[in-house]
Amino acid sequence: MGFLKGKTAIITGGGRAKPLKDGSAGSIGYGIAIAYAKEGANLVLTGRNKTKLDEAKEELERLYGIKVLAITADISANEDNEATVKNVIEKTLAEFGRIDVLINNAQASASGVTLAEHSTEQFNLALYSGLYSAFHYMKACYPHLCKTKGTVINFASGAGLFGNFGQSAYAAAKEGIRGLSRVAATEWGKDGINVNVICPLAWTSQLEQWKEYNPEAFKANVHMPPMGHYGNSELEIGRVCVQLASPDFKYMSGETLTLEGGMGQRP
Repeated sequence: MGFLKGKTAIITGGGRAKPLKDGSAGSIGYGIAIAYAKEGANLVLTGRNKTKLDEAKEELERLYGIKVLAITADISANEDNEATVKNVIEKTLAEFGRIDVLINNAQASASGVTLAEHSTEQFNLALYSGLYSAFHYMKACYPHLCKTKGTVINFASGAGLFGNFGQSAYAAAKEGIRGLSRVAATEWGKDGINVNVICPLAWTSQLEQWKEYNPEAFKANVHMPPMGHYGNSELEIGRVCVQLASPDFKYMSGETLTLEGGMGQRP
């Protein structure tokens, strides 16, 4: 263990979410952060909620002896998003001097709202927090990932692959991310940058809340995977992200990895 020691990973949407009932990570972003911390990587966590970021920094540094830079950063409509991302990159380089991994995990959306009822504001929420965020971070990190022969890991979703009911904006954002990732893999392969997409189904505190407050939409969209359990944010999703950043990993750049109940496939 510890083969990411000395490397720096940026994880968007990496704040500490409320843990699940079994004590495991309550969000994909924080599950990834734990998996990377256990391998010794220094982390840059971004998000909209300063409290969640500060809690993540305190816990990860205390438990795993790594350095965490927590930066409040919100990519949204009517904001200078290039300046926001530039600030994150400048602070990362000032603190750690390098960028080895970019994980575009951040995403907000109004799930359960039908296409006919979707407002422009709700559509923008999904596009800016997900697709535009990935676009801006990838552009800003590119020259630094060239130097380290680094890794980009983006997150898409079965909502886009299968057309989930009530998730039009979310699906549009995720399919945009998937297309963007494939183009980046084509263009950046010559630079030694590995680009992959994960389409996960992990049990999170958000899914718990969604099931409680909108059971009909939950039932229509979230189905138990064939293996009989939902993915674990740290042990399955997070560990896949660790493996994709391994210098010995030979996974083909630009392919999509679906994770359902701990099972990875190339569709």
